[in-house]
Amino acid sequence: MSPRLPESGPAPDRAPSGRARTALIKRLADVVCLPSSRVNAFERSMTADVLVEMLREGTPAERMRVARRLGMLTEAPARLLRLLLRDEIEVARPLLEEDTPLSDTALIDCATQAGPEHRMLIARRRHVSEMVCEALISASEPQVVDILLGNEGADFSADALDAVVAASKQYAQFIPSLLRRAELRPAHAYVLFWWSAPESRRQILTRFAVSREVLQEAVSDVFPMAAEENWQDPLVRKALQFIERRQRNRAAIARSPYASLDEAVADAQNGLSHELVRELSFLAGIKPTTGAKIFTDPYGEPLAILCKATGLPKSAVVALWRGLRRPEADSSGEMTAALERTLIIYDMMAVDRAQTVLRYWNWSLSSALTPALVRAIREGDDSALDEYSPPQRAAMLALAGDLGG
Repeated sequence: MSPRLPESGPAPDRAPSGRARTALIKRLADVVCLPSSRVNAFERSMTADVLVEMLREGTPAERMRVARRLGMLTEAPARLLRLLLRDEIEVARPLLEEDTPLSDTALIDCATQAGPEHRMLIARRRHVSEMVCEALISASEPQVVDILLGNEGADFSADALDAVVAASKQYAQFIPSLLRRAELRPAHAYVLFWWSAPESRRQILTRFAVSREVLQEAVSDVFPMAAEENWQDPLVRKALQFIERRQRNRAAIARSPYASLDEAVADAQNGLSHELVRELSFLAGIKPTTGAKIFTDPYGEPLAILCKATGLPKSAVVALWRGLRRPEADSSGEMTAALERTLIIYDMMAVDRAQTVLRYWNWSLSSALTPALVRAIREGDDSALDEYSPPQRAAMLALAGDLGG
């Protein structure tokens, strides 16, 4: 017969030896870990409730021993897991490190309620779902994001990629890993381009500068239909502008003081102004904001894309370079590395692929970006904000910056 428990009252003068507590916790953990053939869900849940109440005021060592036992369990009671996963890292580690089957709910709770070390362990797990990725990324911890980007078992949602691409403006170390992610799409890549180093830019252009030939063939019969309707549907017009083969704006040439884009480029080598950049942009079939971004870019690859996409000769790149007052030769008389790199990009790009890049900058960047990416592009670049309409300001207008000179 079991000894009678004492009635509730004042605590005994003599401290307990701890043997009973250790044994009881072990027995309760044993019951929780029994197979479903030995204990049903309600019995397991009831046992877990008792165990949680003991562990809540127990020692870290006691909780750690239980966590190690649960690490071998395929389905542990949620309340018990929540207690242990939120605990100090040495308690939670066996559950997070051993790929214990944990629900997204449990992992998200841990990611939002525990500390950075917990999040790093979650980011290293063999599989990290889209929802868990979003929870980890929302903590804005570069180390955690670095681990996630290098984890092939992590699934990034479009929103998660938006957040990381935007953050890469501040944390350049994300960029090489981002470019290795299979989930990365052109809209992300062509935003990432603007703050990437030259080698990463070349990777973006090589991977994402795709031909639009399939689209052009698929919708070839729609162009005459739209023309018959006098291009009245703005959605059709915008989509077909992205797809069509022609890049230069014939209507702009008819209104321009220049006879052609080539003539405007020849004038530009004498010096670029805001007005001339706007004119060049109109003639090239792009928005002035896109043109401003291209001409204020510190490296030069966008100039190569602009010239190739519009059918300008290679010499036009040099003319625009000269108009921007950028050095063409170094102290030894050799061509500067920046100009040489720009001319290499011109040579490697096919016209149709260069047009795809330019259309993405002009079309997707001005109308299809998420708020996170728009904020990343606009940050700290508000000098031209008052020159444009409210819809333009909401998207890409603040890209322009000061051309100077």
